[in-house]
This record gives sequence, structure tokens and C-alpha cells, in this order.
Amino acid sequence: MDAGVKAGEPVGRQAGDDHGRPVRLVPVVAGLTAFVALLAWVQKQPCASASFDFVKTTTRACYTDIYPLYFVRGLNDNLVPYFDRLPGVDMEYVEYPVLSGALMHVVNLLVQPFGDDARGMAFFNVTALLLGLLAVVTALATAYVAGRRSLRAGLMVALSPALLLTAYINWDLLAVALSALALFAWASRRPAWAGVLLGLAIAAKFYPLLFLGPFVLLCVRAGQWRAMGRLLAGTACAWAAVNVPIMVLAWDGWLKFYSFSQERGVDWGSIFFFLQDHGISGLDDNTKLNTLGTGTFLVLALGIAVLALAAPRRPRLPQLMFLVLVAFMLPNKVWSPQYVLWLLPLVALARPKLPAFIVWQLGEIVYFFGIWWYLLSVTLKTEGTDLPGLISTLLGFGLPVEGISQNTYFAALLTRFFAVVLLAVLVVVDILRPSGDVVRDEDQDDPAGGVLDGAPDVFSLGVLRTRYRRPLAVAEAARSATA
Repeated sequence: MDAGVKAGEPVGRQAGDDHGRPVRLVPVVAGLTAFVALLAWVQKQPCASASFDFVKTTTRACYTDIYPLYFVRGLNDNLVPYFDRLPGVDMEYVEYPVLSGALMHVVNLLVQPFGDDARGMAFFNVTALLLGLLAVVTALATAYVAGRRSLRAGLMVALSPALLLTAYINWDLLAVALSALALFAWASRRPAWAGVLLGLAIAAKFYPLLFLGPFVLLCVRAGQWRAMGRLLAGTACAWAAVNVPIMVLAWDGWLKFYSFSQERGVDWGSIFFFLQDHGISGLDDNTKLNTLGTGTFLVLALGIAVLALAAPRRPRLPQLMFLVLVAFMLPNKVWSPQYVLWLLPLVALARPKLPAFIVWQLGEIVYFFGIWWYLLSVTLKTEGTDLPGLISTLLGFGLPVEGISQNTYFAALLTRFFAVVLLAVLVVVDILRPSGDVVRDEDQDDPAGGVLDGAPDVFSLGVLRTRYRRPLAVAEAARSATA
């Protein structure tokens, strides 16, 4: 019975207790997030003024998928995602999950009153406005579930440099906000609503599906079967409600996201991109690549499962959610710069300590500029500047107009990779040594845990060891007595 409380002690906070939701924090967190979201829009304006010309966007590091995909995915011709085949392109259909495609379609409907020449930029601006609101939702939901460190967690999200730089690269904030709201509902002890929101998040992006593992593992350890069942039912029903109609009416379009995910090869940002250039053969074979990536993830996931069930104190939910997401990202064949948004609220909840957070953010900033300047050299077919030349250019307040070399890009890639690994190691250390976890104290167990918060263990590998050790000890004592 080891879950952070001893027999006879109070079982954590109840549903209405402190969850870091004082009204006074709302305008602070919401206002600062909105301000950073505005700065994120301003950061894209040098490229907007050039109609997002690729060379200029990579030089100025203000690229976005939203504007070009408005044209490339046929939205300018009012094609309906999943239902209308894209003419003249290899993609055939929109390659995003259903809820993301629905957001694209809704925004396209909203900008119809604009003229043909202004509609593309209006599509970007309206999308940015909605994504900015979703960023505010994410920061507020994160602050709510952070317990006594609500202000710090909310500000870690709101003031993140990575949020400023990557908020409007793609539509990822839709899934990020829905995942944050799912955690908000779970912390409020509404597991069915948490499931509904998680199902919608999965319908917007694949990665929130991974969060079911931590929920299930911790519910098993705490014996919270009913809450787990309601969560799983809500998730399945919400996902099906969004996806099944498209599956029935536009199967080929619906399937495109999944087939594209299987068929695409090594992409920029992936550790495999580095390994492929450094002597690892066979990574151009998608079957081998998928097997290697999936197999590595499964091994890491198994380790996380053992950690969840064997840790001396039941891990906090955000800690496991963060670890399973990192386990998915590290061996992935795709790691786009905006994926930092997936991790951001979980880092603020799993380990709200600033030194490692700042190191991680610096790693993400290095990679953000590295990828665009490397793509610039690829586009211009130049060798690009080396690292000393890049540093000299930046110190002179210039830009690398010919991009950066491949080795300089690899340095940026590895910087981000190991910054994330460092965070994961520190979270594992906190789990194995819970006395070092700054979130937990005498009165606080798992502020985001909902029904898990303060609940006693009913199953763990430690409990099993105790159960089997006791009969063995009795048998050994009996043998000694009769000897």
C-alpha cells in the first residue's frame, strides 16, 4: 500500500480542492499567452510580406505550412478534405487526421467573403487567431492541474520561446489543447469527459493515443477500474463519432493519413536522418525503418511500464505521459520543429524546474533555426556555412544567406535530441527518488491525477514481491525449526 500515503492518512485532495485555479491567475496566464501568441504572429510577418516565398522564409526562419497548404491541398479551389481528390499531386488527399482536416475546412468557409487574392493570407491569419486561442486554453488547463505550482506551470507554457517560434508552423495546437483539456477533466475527476476530449485529440493528431498507456498503468496500480473504464469508453466513442462517418463516406481520403505515415521515409529532424548519413545502411527501406522505429519504441514503452508498476511510489500521471511521448519521439522517423508543442505542457507539469527547462528550450531554439537554414542550403544547392562561420555571421547581426552546412545542422539536431533525453533522465530520477520531486510534499501527491491523487496502491511489482517473500520466509522458518 505504497502510493505516497500510509494507512490511516487522508487520501489526498477531493475534487473541489486546490488545483491551482485561483481566478487571479486567469488574466495573468491568459494575457501573457495571448501576448506571446501575438508575437508569434508578428514573427511570421517578414515572410507574409513576401507571400511566404520559400527562400525568404527559410532565410528569415519564419516558415509555416498553413499558407502554402491552402493552395497545395486544394482549399483555394474549395475542395473538401477527404472527399475531393487532389488533382495533379502525388498526395491525392489531405494527409491529416479528420479533426485537423475539419479545422482546415471550417477556416476555409470563414474566409470565403475575402477576394481571391486576399483569401490565402486571410486563411493563415484566421488559422493563427484560432491557434492562438488554443494556446491560451493549453496554458490555462496546464496551470489548473499543476497544484500549488500553477502559476509557474502556466508561465512556463505561456512564456516559452518554443511556443513563440512554432505556434503557427502547423495545426498541432489543436491536439495539444485538446490533450491539455483531457488532463484538466481527469484532474477534475471527470474521467468520461477526459476520455471524450482525449478521443477528440487523437482524431486531431495521432500522438495523444500514447497517453492511454499511462492512464491504464496508473489506474491498474491504484485499482481505479471504473474510472479507467469510463475514460476508455469516452475515448473510443468520441474518436468513432468523428472518424466513422468519414470512414464510411470517404474511405480512401480517411485512410490517407495512415498510409502516408507508413509509407514516408526518413525525414529531417529524425535521429535516423543523422544515422543514415553516418554509416547505418538499409534505412531507405520503409519496412526496416518502421520495424526499427516501432521496435525501439516498444522496448522503451516496456521499460516505462515496469517503472510505472515497480517505482517505490506511484509515478505522477504527467511524468508517465511525458516519458511515453519522449519514447515515441526519439526513435521516430519524423520529428518536425513544432513537435516541441506536444511536450511543452507535460514538461511544465512533470518537472517544473527552470534550469533543465531552459536548457531544453535553448536546444529547441537551436534546432528551430538550424532546420530552416539547412533547408535553405539544400534549396540553393550550396554547401552552406560551417559552425564558426555561422557564429561569426550571427554575432555581426547577419543571416546565413546561403544556409548552413550539413555538419552544422547535425550539431543542431543532436543538441535538441540530447536536451530531450536529459529531461527524460531527470524525470526518471524523480520517479525513482520521489523525495526529489518538487511537486510532491506532505499534503500533495499528484495534482493532475484525479482519482489517482492520494489513492493507495492495490497492485504493484513491489506488492507482489512482498506477497511472495512472506510465504517463502515462513516456509524457511518452518524448515529451520524442524531441522
